[in-house]
Amino acid sequence: MKPVLLSFFLLIAAAARSQELYVFSDPASNVPANSISFKYAGKWVKEVSAVHEHVSSRHMLESSIGMNKRLMLRPAITFSNMYIAYPDRRQVFESLSLYLKYRLLSIDEVHRHFRASFYWKGVFSRNPLNYDELTIDGDQSAAQLGIIATQLVNKLAVSATASLHQVLDGERFLKYGGPRRFGYQAFNYSVSGGYLLFPKKYKTYKQTNFNLYCEVLGGKGIDRKYDFVDIAPAFQLIFNSSSKLNVGYRFQLQANAYRMARNAAYLSFEKTFLNKLSRKK
Repeated sequence: MKPVLLSFFLLIAAAARSQELYVFSDPASNVPANSISFKYAGKWVKEVSAVHEHVSSRHMLESSIGMNKRLMLRPAITFSNMYIAYPDRRQVFESLSLYLKYRLLSIDEVHRHFRASFYWKGVFSRNPLNYDELTIDGDQSAAQLGIIATQLVNKLAVSATASLHQVLDGERFLKYGGPRRFGYQAFNYSVSGGYLLFPKKYKTYKQTNFNLYCEVLGGKGIDRKYDFVDIAPAFQLIFNSSSKLNVGYRFQLQANAYRMARNAAYLSFEKTFLNKLSRKK
């Protein structure tokens, strides 16, 4: 009886959450309580200067930990050659980060739910502050506080994120005789949609899911005038309701910000282990 019930609940969970596992942003939902996931993510950008162009990359290792049904922790480390002077292309340690997300609200119904969460992420980075665009990917030491709202209805999930970003780079606290090169505060946002294309009907949680995503991501400087808006289509395969492969590409729609690159390719793989942190009686 227990295996039957477990399969039933896994099937419901797979159907409800698959299309809100966004590629470029985070949903309001967390990994299940007492569960842990491990993820590799790679990002590739083409950098163009007056004398040369080349492809740089960032590689991230992270783990999402479901402390309970409301709180999730996510430590991460990145390696990159994005800030290494050309032609040296070696990968070096870039950043450490910690992400905390707390679910504030859950409204669950049949084939639909609404979730709202707030999150905080702190990043320690060895990189200098070289660009207008402020991120929590490892580009600079920073802290970000935000709120996420996600609505799922049948096979469609829509999510929105709004956040405030503060650079913690040591340069911020120095007093210069001239104007600052870059801003230290930003408002970032995203609007994401996900649709479960296959399977048409769930029969077992072992069925492979195929999800399509489209996300709009943007930022606006608070203490320095700049803005940008990107669009990011992606697809996703989920195997056995526990392994996830993401492939996406991010395009710049418009911007007046000084950025490392206007486009970026993204690839990630994540494996989740359910109930591995629960105490054995």
